[in-house]
Formats: sequence, C-alpha cells, structure tokens
Amino acid sequence: MRSLIGILIVAACPLAPQEGAISAVRIREHTRFLSSDLLEGRGVGQRGGQIATEYLATQLALAGAKPAGDNGTYFQKVPLDGIETQPNATLTATGGGKSVELKWLDDFVGISQTQTPDTRFEGGLVFVGHAIAAPEWKWDDFKGVDVSGKVLLIVTNEPPSNDPKFFDGRALTYYGRWTYKYEEALRRGALGAIILHTTATAGYGWEVVRNSWGREAPFVKLAPGAAALSMQGWITREAGEKLAALAGKSVDALLAAAEKPDFKPVDLGIRIRGYLPAKIRELDTLNVAAIVPGSDPRLKDEAVIFSAHWDHLGIGTPVNGDAIYNGAIDNATGCAILLELARAWASLAQKPRRTALFLSVTAEEGGLKGSEYYAAHPLIPAAKTAIDLNYDALYPWGRALDVVITGAERTTVWPLAQQMARRLSLAISPEAHPEQGYYFRSDHFSLAHAGIPAFSIGHATEFAGKPEGFGQKAFEEYNGKHYHQPSDEFQADWDFTALEQAAQFGFLMGLDIANQDRLPDWRPGAQFHR
Repeated sequence: MRSLIGILIVAACPLAPQEGAISAVRIREHTRFLSSDLLEGRGVGQRGGQIATEYLATQLALAGAKPAGDNGTYFQKVPLDGIETQPNATLTATGGGKSVELKWLDDFVGISQTQTPDTRFEGGLVFVGHAIAAPEWKWDDFKGVDVSGKVLLIVTNEPPSNDPKFFDGRALTYYGRWTYKYEEALRRGALGAIILHTTATAGYGWEVVRNSWGREAPFVKLAPGAAALSMQGWITREAGEKLAALAGKSVDALLAAAEKPDFKPVDLGIRIRGYLPAKIRELDTLNVAAIVPGSDPRLKDEAVIFSAHWDHLGIGTPVNGDAIYNGAIDNATGCAILLELARAWASLAQKPRRTALFLSVTAEEGGLKGSEYYAAHPLIPAAKTAIDLNYDALYPWGRALDVVITGAERTTVWPLAQQMARRLSLAISPEAHPEQGYYFRSDHFSLAHAGIPAFSIGHATEFAGKPEGFGQKAFEEYNGKHYHQPSDEFQADWDFTALEQAAQFGFLMGLDIANQDRLPDWRPGAQFHR
C-alpha cells in the first residue's frame, strides 16, 4: 500500500524546483491535498493519517531532503496507545441527600490515565481553585491540604493580572494550562481531576472540548506500576452549576473565591462516582523527518529544525451531516509550508553551514505527544539543535502586513527576527490573546521544555487591502465556527500570499541561524535553558 500511494502522489504533484524561491501556489496545492476528504481528517492511527505521512515523506524525497528517521527511513515510530472512552461512560455526584447524573458529551468528557478497559472510581470532590502551586509568585491553591485519594474540581487558566511581575501579567504561563493541572493533581496523589469549563477561561467553546475529548486520544504507554489518574476530564459550566448546587454554592462564587490569594481548598461534601469504559489499541503512528546536510564539516552535526504537526481529528461526530474533520488551516497549512521550505532549502546551490531538519510530528491534537516523543528521543541532540521554528494554523486571507512570533522575544534571535521583519516589510504584532497561552499549545513548546530555543511563526493579524480589524474579526469567526470542526475545509478562493510570507520569514531566519558561528540560546530570565 505504501509504495502504491507514493507512486500516486508523485504522479499527482509535479512541482518544479526553483533555487531558494518560495511559492504560494505550491503551498496552496499541498494544503488542498492534505485537507481533502481522501485523507479523512488525518486521524492518528487511521488510514488517512497513514496517507498523510506517506505524502509528506514522498514530497520531502522529491524535494531532495534525505531520510532522517529510523533505519534509514523518513519515519520515526512513536509508540502510543489509543484510548477511546465509550458512550456509556457515567459520572454521578451525590451530596445533601440528592444525586446528579451527568451525561457523556453533553455534560462531561474524560479519559482514564490508567489505560485499562474498565475504570471505576469513587471519591470526595474538593474544589482546588486553579490547582496552582507557584512559590515564585507566592501563590498556593493547596495550602498544605492533603488531596490524595480525592477528585479535584479545577478552574482552568490562572489568577488574572495586568502586572507583568505577577504570573507574567496578561500572558498565560504554563501554570494556566490544563496539562499542568492534571500533572499537579497526579503529583499530589489525587484520584481524579476535572476541569470546570467556561468559554472565557478556556478561550474556546464546549464544542471544541467535546470534539477533542469525545474521541480516541493518544497516550504514551504507561510504565508498569506508574501512578495514574482514574479520570482526567472536563465538565460544562452548566454541569458545574448542578454540582455546586449540591454543596449550596454557585459557579460564580467558586470562581470568585479562586481569584483570591488566601483561597483554600473547599471540600464540597460531594461524592463523585465514575465509570469510564474504554477501547484501547496500539497506534501505528509516525513522525516524519528529513534532513538537508550542512556544508561546514565542523557545524553540520548541528541543526536548525523546521516543524509542523500533520495530524488532525480524523472522522468524528457529524456536524451538519459532515463527519470528516479536514483540518485545512489546522494544520495542513503548516505542513504545506514545511514542504515548501524543504524544497527551497534543498535547491540552494550553496548549502548553509548547519544541517536543516524538517520535522512533521504526530498527535499534536492529543496533547503534543509526537513532539514530546521527539524531544525525549531526538534525531539531533538538543545540545546541538540551534532552534525550532514551528508552523501551526496560518490564515490564507491575503497579503500580510504583520507576523506574530510569540516566544521569539525569549530567545537571543529576537534582534534577528526584528531585522527579518523589517526586510520583508512586516510589523511584529503582539499576541492578540496572551491570556489563552498559545505558546504552550503547539509543538515548539515540547522542544522548549527540553531546552531548545523554539517558537512558532504564526498567522498575520492585519492584511493589505482589508479594513482595520479584519484579521481579528476573521479570527473570531474561525475560532468560533470552524476551529476543530468539520467546516475547517479548503476553500478555492483562499489567498495564500500570507503563508508565502511566513515561509519566507522562516527561511531567511533559518539561513542566518544556520550560518552563525554560535548556537542561539534563551535570554536571561527565560524559564527554559539548555
């Protein structure tokens, strides 16, 4: 099957190379194919995902990039288990002589970390605010209270602040990410952890949570004897109101209490009983990796990484009769740019001093699992990786007037980024919603966590010929109506000029970094270091 697909892809995509040139047309056509119904939403461990990885490997080979994966291939195997909670899952709360039954998908979603097909649990429900223990900001939501064996009810995000000296002001820190909260619950011996969803604190509606969590999710295989949460999940605000009422409280009262520094965990006097039956299977999934070797005998074992995730949500719950979650913007666009960068880089007659690694990772939508695996099993050692320039969900709405590169200011390449923006007549705009913590939500974060300077070259917010505020309005429409929905589909009238510009920006940045005498690093005060 693999060889046949490769032959078909080669025949379908005769893209002629031009040295160093970046083409919006090529980016457009890669996006169109990768988000077509044929690829069935590029689900991890599914047929469409296999076709996507074959396409990427074939195009990288055609570009002239060499295999960098396992055993001389373009693939790095990522050992994951797929866990799919079944629709007969139940969550029941009892308190004050009354009981509340929550309904799967409508009221709650969740997965057992135990990776067993039949998880049952029961424990007391304790509200722990944001579940943050941050001594550097003198904030502790636990105040020494033992929550082992309890089910924790948690508010996502973090205490609001406009003071940059307190939780970095408006910008979300890692403490605000839901991944941190589950990690902290596990560290404290909790039985389970349930996040109370609100659109304001999460930054997206319940349908995004439902579509992401109400399906098979990838997990790294649990080591024998390792601790695990019996449930990590979410409930709607409405379900939260039902639980709060059992304790004689309200969601607003709980949220208000969580914002105060003197907050202490609240035993709600509620027993939570859960049943999470699951289908479990071993996932056949891959990172795709290719290199263009550097020209300097001393520096060619060091590398610049360009990355993008290839996966999306596959086939899921139908919306308006459509069950294929194509992921055109998220993230066929990033993969298309990656392929075009590889082609342009490989076409250079004089190669840069350092090697370039083109990395397309799996299971980003399941919690950055593919990039986490790469960070733990790097093809180029972290100490010899110059930088990771990541692409994730770029908007094809015309010629860009700016670029968003949140996180670049944390690194020593920030002056270079400013220089390149001026060269390309692009403004550098701040992140429109720093409180949503996008820096922690894409694959560059996995590499940053391993000490590698890393950030995403993001979407534009302003476009030539469009009225002021067009970008923000278009983003809100995409985020509200199409993000993680089947309607994230390729549109024939999309203008890919902004993606060409984003690719040019990364290409020029990468060239300069690949030719520098010294590796970039984090700036003083950054939370990550080599």
